[in-house]
Amino acid sequence: MEKLLVQKFGGTSVADAGRIEVVADIIAKTISEGHKVVVVLSAMGEETDRLIDLAKSIQTEPNLREYDALVSTGEQISVALMAMVLGKRNLKAKSYTAYQLGIKTNKMHGRARIVDVKVEKLIKQLDKGVIPVITGFQGMNEEGDITTLGRGGSDTTGVAIAVALQADECQIYTDVDGVFTTDPRICPKARLLDQISFDEMLELSSTGAEVLQLRAVEYASKHDMPIRVLSSFSEGEGTLVEEKEDMERPVISGISSIDTEAKLTVRGVPDLPGVAAKILGPVSDAGIDVDVIVQNISADNTTDFTFTVDQTDASSAEEILKETSESLGGGSIEVDDNIAKVSVVGRGMRGQSGIASKMFQALADHEINILMITTSEIKISVVIQKDLMEKAVNALHDTFQLDKNLDT
Repeated sequence: MEKLLVQKFGGTSVADAGRIEVVADIIAKTISEGHKVVVVLSAMGEETDRLIDLAKSIQTEPNLREYDALVSTGEQISVALMAMVLGKRNLKAKSYTAYQLGIKTNKMHGRARIVDVKVEKLIKQLDKGVIPVITGFQGMNEEGDITTLGRGGSDTTGVAIAVALQADECQIYTDVDGVFTTDPRICPKARLLDQISFDEMLELSSTGAEVLQLRAVEYASKHDMPIRVLSSFSEGEGTLVEEKEDMERPVISGISSIDTEAKLTVRGVPDLPGVAAKILGPVSDAGIDVDVIVQNISADNTTDFTFTVDQTDASSAEEILKETSESLGGGSIEVDDNIAKVSVVGRGMRGQSGIASKMFQALADHEINILMITTSEIKISVVIQKDLMEKAVNALHDTFQLDKNLDT
């Protein structure tokens, strides 16, 4: 049965001419099986990083319009080369930039969001037996300027095109075999998952798992577009990310971890209505994303307010906090970047009690102190010391027996 598939390949998959040849073989095999394919590519290997460094060698804080115009060229190279390689295999292929196709975004340079995808040209090419090869990571705003979607943005491009074309599946090819129960570089017992739900993948992506860009999963979930995560380096079925009522519901599906955040605390702020908004408002206005939040009320009607941000935003957040604390008559500001966040995720938590206590006891048994805790319906996250992250991940992986394919 013929399917319409969008196949997105990441930077490591097209890192050099040899890798592009390998990816062309994957595309050719899919075509030979009777399917129609639209290809979305990232820039080759470290090309985007090279272009970013080049921009910053000219301007420490590059003009964002010109920054997007520059870094978007990496994908143009990879799609042109791929079209040539497919042509060598007697396959009709044409490269397209997002600009040529009319992938519309909002005005935000450097981290734009897709608002519309025109597919008329793609459909005409597919009907002619042509394989469209499209630049990921970019679009154009209403003024006709090139915009980029931020790190991992090619995933979102692939999903958005799949949704617009009403494709059967969006296949994301990476350098890993799929979605694992946790990072296999940290835990040797990590197990490849056959499938996982959108909401679990959203939680894992938002708490440190890097296999899929968060916005791509959000887009796919909103439009019910199945994503299959595969490796371009080895054969396999990968991991299917979708929502099905008959999917198994393990209590815990995976563990994510991240050690690139910092914890900020403002001491002795008066405990008054609206104080949280007064503290976090200016931080949010500066475009800084806040993660875990804890507020402790003291007996003297003051509060210690703690939250985490990405380490790259810590200095800016600290300066904002100093001004805020002074205006509120508060005390000192403390910054700690020696932290990590470890999260257990599973939609089976919804109907089972005792998961939190089991998690906390496992950490206690391994002498891992918890600094902060946050929860959602299907997630429990703890902030701990950075040097204990690997120990915590392995301990929790063993505690919840994630190396075994359990139904409960």
